Amino acid sequence: MTRSGHPKQGPLADALAQLAATVEHLGYDEGMHQMLATARREMQVSVPLRRDDDSVVVYSGYRVQHNFSRGPAKGGLRFASNVDLDEIRALAMWMTWKCALVDVPYGGAKGGVAIEPRDHSNRELERVTRRYTSEISPIIGPEVDIPAPDIGTNEQTMAWMMDTYSALVGHTVQGVVTGKPVGLGGSRGRATATSRGAAHIAMLAMAAHGMQPEKSTAAVQGFGKVGRDAARFLSQSGVTVRAVSDVDGAVYSAAGLDIIHLGAHVDRTGSVAGFEGAEALDPADLITLDVDVLVPAAVEGVVTADNAANVRARIVIEGANGPTTKEADAILMERDVVVVPDILANAGGVIVSYFEWVQAHQAYQWSEREVNDRLEERLTAAWHDVIQYASAHGLTYRAAATAIAVRRVTEAHRQRGLYP
Repeated sequence: MTRSGHPKQGPLADALAQLAATVEHLGYDEGMHQMLATARREMQVSVPLRRDDDSVVVYSGYRVQHNFSRGPAKGGLRFASNVDLDEIRALAMWMTWKCALVDVPYGGAKGGVAIEPRDHSNRELERVTRRYTSEISPIIGPEVDIPAPDIGTNEQTMAWMMDTYSALVGHTVQGVVTGKPVGLGGSRGRATATSRGAAHIAMLAMAAHGMQPEKSTAAVQGFGKVGRDAARFLSQSGVTVRAVSDVDGAVYSAAGLDIIHLGAHVDRTGSVAGFEGAEALDPADLITLDVDVLVPAAVEGVVTADNAANVRARIVIEGANGPTTKEADAILMERDVVVVPDILANAGGVIVSYFEWVQAHQAYQWSEREVNDRLEERLTAAWHDVIQYASAHGLTYRAAATAIAVRRVTEAHRQRGLYP
């Protein structure tokens, strides 16, 4: 830790460094800097679990609410063995900027439980989810903080959360979470919204840099909640997807992977590894493949100082949160590699989460076409905001996006005033 108590490296260090550079660019004073850097509320909870064999283990759970200036907090819940408080703090901060950038009336939040989902039965995951929900229930709610799925969680997790919270308050509250099954008030188009948004932003970025989809290639790191459908949407747009990876392996085909058949293989086997018609690839090598577009869509910190100099893609689309470290960012900038930041590239999920929340308040469901059209409209507007600001101020897309978002949060804070 540094003397200020900030970590020397990791996602939180990167998030704080991005904010510090933005504060300097905007000319804010130290008081405003500290207000923007400090989470409004943090909760760490014990999550005991009685396993199926009747043994008991205890996991740590977290919920961080970074900012409320523009509205209730919003952010995902992840189940992963390496979850810790600093990671959740960073992700919550990025959520604040993401919501502001795409102009949805939320602040940022994030939650997590330090558990490996693949080591647990579905019944055990239900018990963990319900216990975690009950522990954080005093600080969540449809007008307070609205969780959504993230790594290791899904629409079933959200259904359990909604049911647990509803049981605690004595009536059904569909708006307490988003990313639910459609039959329980979920939005059509929500499951693929982050992926669709990343692919849409990729098309806009390619067009802005003179690249045609039919003549372009891509590699997608991650074949889960975001990467799988991002690869499919890119392929459907004409891009040749040469490689994908997951936690168990990676596959490559110079002629392009058949993403639909690869998806069927993953459904059967649980991994991209062993897919017929493709070569096995070292997952670490995917980052430096000779492709036009790289989509890191798994976890944070995968493009680093160790591999950034060897990245051959012209454009990096950050499907994951924080996949590029601060040091790697500087290297890519020096090499004129275009990085479309996470707070823009993967904002499709929070946009459609907002649509789901609105639909819950209206007790009315939009068509999938309405959802997708409104999603692309918001992302396109945010894209143009970013490229115009970047051009006007001589900034990278990340710096421009963060500046726009931080300025909007600050304006909301100043208009509300400081209480008391």
